Amino acid sequence: MQKYYMTFSDECPKYIQIANNIRKLIEQEILADGEKLPSIRELAKFLKVNKDTIISAYKLLSQEGAVVQILGSGSYAKKKEIIRSFKKEYRETFKKLTSGGLKEWIDFTGETTSANFVPVNNLKKAINEVLDRDGAEALIYQDVMGYEKLRDSINDRFWNNEVSLDNILIVSGAQQGIDIISKSLINVNDNVAIEKPTYIGALNVFKWRKANIIEIPMEEDGVNIKLFEKILKRYKIKCFYMMSYFQNPTGITYSKEKKKKLLELSLKYDFYIIEDDYLSELIYDDSIEYYPIKKMDDHNRVIYIKSFSKIFLPGIRMGYIITPDEFRESFQISKSNTDISTSSLMQRSLEVYISKGYWTNHMEYIEKEYHSRYILMKTILENELKDLVDFIDPKGGLSFYITIKSEVNKNSKELFYILREKNTFITPGVMFYKNSKDGENTFRLGFSQVSSEKIIEGLENIYQGLKGR
Repeated sequence: MQKYYMTFSDECPKYIQIANNIRKLIEQEILADGEKLPSIRELAKFLKVNKDTIISAYKLLSQEGAVVQILGSGSYAKKKEIIRSFKKEYRETFKKLTSGGLKEWIDFTGETTSANFVPVNNLKKAINEVLDRDGAEALIYQDVMGYEKLRDSINDRFWNNEVSLDNILIVSGAQQGIDIISKSLINVNDNVAIEKPTYIGALNVFKWRKANIIEIPMEEDGVNIKLFEKILKRYKIKCFYMMSYFQNPTGITYSKEKKKKLLELSLKYDFYIIEDDYLSELIYDDSIEYYPIKKMDDHNRVIYIKSFSKIFLPGIRMGYIITPDEFRESFQISKSNTDISTSSLMQRSLEVYISKGYWTNHMEYIEKEYHSRYILMKTILENELKDLVDFIDPKGGLSFYITIKSEVNKNSKELFYILREKNTFITPGVMFYKNSKDGENTFRLGFSQVSSEKIIEGLENIYQGLKGR
């Protein structure tokens, strides 16, 4: 029993600390693969905690796949090499897709707009105008906050000049924005709440910061608020990362009621909301109103992130953060330490692109193009695959999140391998969870990189794969 000995800190839930310790024992092979763990009663007595704490720790480890619980027998250590191997294999496959290493494929993994929709001609006009106007000045480093005219255009076009320019920080895409916020806000063992499931990139950043990650399950209009408040009553949460529109991967959009409640909770329990405004330009249904939480934020509780990369220029990383006053300086320092400043030429070109009205025209164009793909995929899912899968209609965005019905004898990892043989690629749900065992019956289908013909062909391959043919 001595190898289970540990001391507890006050900042993190005890069950998470116990789970972390047991996981470390397994990874370091102090606990052998298949070795039986102490009973709940024994470990609770040894660590001087209540039994519910041990139950929660064992349940968490079981969800991760680090422990196998056998009814009437006990809990046993288990290495996670299979899941890790799958995630590694998926990433390698994805690299081949994005690098052009695989030909004639059907790519349902895409999260960004198609290269066919990149506004090359108008972008060339904007770049040429900048070079003619500014000359070499366009190629030097900008102020760390970003090109002032671009920040002014963002404020005017998207925020009705209601935001202080000093609080708008230009960043190299949403991923860098999340990283900058994490470095400035999150310390080792801080508690960070996230949606369950969530965006892979954000999850990896919080893991890298060695935060204690607490998942809040998603419902059809946002996270489970009642469960979230129970967690807030027990633990000090530093921040909550969320995607208000067409959440990645579920496609869920938050209701206005839940947005208001989240703001109330942030004030009551003193935490910050990191709002990743993901794909809100692509709304296909009038029932969805564009109103980010940041527009409702009267007390500076929301850190807002917006990327132009997903829908505008995927290869040119560009976005911005709206910072609360108290983090302005630390965010600037973190940005400067990362890459000094984002491309001056592209900042100036984007400013021209927005001010000339090209942005509005481009958004109208891609909304029309993607709306038709959305309708096509939705129609096939509802009619041809209705006996095999369920899904929540996202009513916007670039993907569907699919749940395989329980009577279908397949999980999403098995389907991934079947489809790979047909040069068709999906993103299995396990990629979006902290714990490896979650999401095995789900997968994401993106339609941004596939033509209508490929959508029809790819969904037929999925149908055949789920039917075992």
